[in-house]
Amino acid sequence: MTQFIWPITPVQLRCNKKWFETTDTISLQLTSQHQESFDFKPGQFISVGIEIEGKMEYRAYSISSIPNQDFLQLTIKRVDGGKVSNYLIDQLSEGDEVAVLAPTGPFNSIDCEPRKKVALLSAGCGITPVMSMAKTWIAQDIEIDITFIHMVKNKEQTIFFKELEQLHETHANFHLKLLLKDNAETTHPQGRLDQEWLHTLCPDLADRTVYLCGPNLFMQDMKTNVENLGLDMAHFFQESFTPIEAEVSNTEDPSGVVQFEVPAFGVSKEIAKGSTLADVLEESGVPIIIACRSGMCGSCKCKVDKGEVSRTSIETLSEEDIAQGYTLACSSQVQSDVEVSLV
Repeated sequence: MTQFIWPITPVQLRCNKKWFETTDTISLQLTSQHQESFDFKPGQFISVGIEIEGKMEYRAYSISSIPNQDFLQLTIKRVDGGKVSNYLIDQLSEGDEVAVLAPTGPFNSIDCEPRKKVALLSAGCGITPVMSMAKTWIAQDIEIDITFIHMVKNKEQTIFFKELEQLHETHANFHLKLLLKDNAETTHPQGRLDQEWLHTLCPDLADRTVYLCGPNLFMQDMKTNVENLGLDMAHFFQESFTPIEAEVSNTEDPSGVVQFEVPAFGVSKEIAKGSTLADVLEESGVPIIIACRSGMCGSCKCKVDKGEVSRTSIETLSEEDIAQGYTLACSSQVQSDVEVSLV
């Protein structure tokens, strides 16, 4: 089987299969025209684009399959008011095509190197990237002891419930620690994941590499808990699906008008100081992809050639990028007259 070569620009992939994991979560498989295999680092995500009401909308979704298969599997949970997630759940059909950007993301089991023992810690749809990691280690027969700790409301809302139990039953190195707020019709414990429960479920957590993914408040709590339990934080890695709060000086005056220019696209206009760079670029018709609006995916990277912006995320930028003036449009606010160019 030949390997799919990812282009820099979006590529069309076909939805080959689609099914419900829970009442509000689907999985779908995307394939290429020639059925090539897809390579990526387990834990990474892709950005999916759909045309909705005449506009291409991109959102980032973690890959839930393993590398070197002839499909990419995404697992997508419904979001209240979510344009793309709700479209994919309600309207995308098998046989339809979507635009896709190449896999990316620093949260993965290659760059975040594991020790011989790991703890995968997740809640809700945060299970997706760590499931890819676990299945890859097992498929590749890598000698890693996996404790899989997942917090969710009940059995019905547990994504991959049957698959998790099967992995636990058939692989001696996979230890499922499912904690449910309501454990009706299961043999799994009931409770809310706190430091005490974390120690109970994984007494040797300090000896493991910890990978964390889930809602923002959950991750904040769990990071504190694992640190309190003695983990060397050099062996701690987490994904982020939510924006970092902006730190704005109290002396900064957000009012006023500034000049905004993108010479390569003939854009020169006045805008309100404090405007989000992504919004202004989109409104000006500049062809930039905004996939997440939280600084997570890096698809909206651009360069500020003149002027000043404030940033609320540098998630995917290197120190060299920042020094050269690159920024993430989705999480940057214009603070002066600026001139911008695309990467």
